[in-house]
Amino acid sequence: MKITKIVITGGPCAGKSTAMSWVQNAFTQRGYTVLFVSETATELITGGVAPWTCGTSGDFQNALLHLQLSKEKVFEIAAETMDTEKVLIVCDRGALDNKAYMSKEEFARTLDYLGMNEIALRDNYDAVFHLVTAAKGAEEFYTTANNAARTETVDEAAALDDKLISAWTGHPHLRIIDNSTNFEDKMKCLIAEISSFLGEPVPYEIERKFLIEYPDVSWLESLPNCQRIEIIQTYLKSDRDVEVRVRQRGFGGHFIYFETTKRKVSGIKRVEIERRLSESEYINLLMNADMTRRQIRKDRYCLTYENQYFEIDIYPFWNDKAIVEIELSDENAKIKFPEQLRVIKEVTDDDSYKNASLAKM
Repeated sequence: MKITKIVITGGPCAGKSTAMSWVQNAFTQRGYTVLFVSETATELITGGVAPWTCGTSGDFQNALLHLQLSKEKVFEIAAETMDTEKVLIVCDRGALDNKAYMSKEEFARTLDYLGMNEIALRDNYDAVFHLVTAAKGAEEFYTTANNAARTETVDEAAALDDKLISAWTGHPHLRIIDNSTNFEDKMKCLIAEISSFLGEPVPYEIERKFLIEYPDVSWLESLPNCQRIEIIQTYLKSDRDVEVRVRQRGFGGHFIYFETTKRKVSGIKRVEIERRLSESEYINLLMNADMTRRQIRKDRYCLTYENQYFEIDIYPFWNDKAIVEIELSDENAKIKFPEQLRVIKEVTDDDSYKNASLAKM
């Protein structure tokens, strides 16, 4: 059995409710048992538990997150009992959505209340799909009439949408679906993004890579839509045409672990299979390290810009250049770089800039 847990999030009036029925239809047809964890905030507010009825807004957030995490755990336990090969748990908003409604101090107090850290909360989900609010690019369709818990104006909804994207920035699999198409095509794009992540029908990764001038780190760290991640990557012994690596990923002493297997299909397209590891599994796999390659240590800055998700890798052995990567759902998609990132050249097809080559001793 394979259990995958994803989040569908977004600003107010983004199309989440409709998206759930599209996901149900699309992935039931593909052999998945699809389970839905309902939006906890709306459930509480319509039941009389709200920021304005609790003692403080922080009290409401504590109650919300406690219930939300409990619900998700119940769905995971139930999924494990089901007689099926593939389970897709779809969360209508995830734990990090709540960060957008709190100050840094309030969020820190909530983490203390839960006895958790932000990395564990954020990366507890396999992937996050953000639907952009209609208040950004489709203002004529923005309404509060279809949700009793929605009170935001167009400007407030747009600002909240930005905060939600910032809250999830740093997740290894964040995708943003905007309003550049009509609503039906927006839903089709969501299904395509989820399908690509799940590897349906084949787990392709479409990625472009660019060499850039060494970025202004202070600028990156000042941005609310940018998150620094510390990565240690170790390559394992493998067949010549297959690349296998394990990765420690996190920040501030809190980490998660992955094993990734890649097989090249074309210049920018690869079959990629990734699985989450426990800390003990990660340590055991390190025993199979390829000793002809060094560990790669790098700081990754995850940056959301113009509904794109950039990963900027800064290596300790370079002080004049860095690498920026972006995953795409379409090989021909146009990339819009922030003007602060100065591109030297594209290196997607240049093997010398791949991590596996940089690791060679």
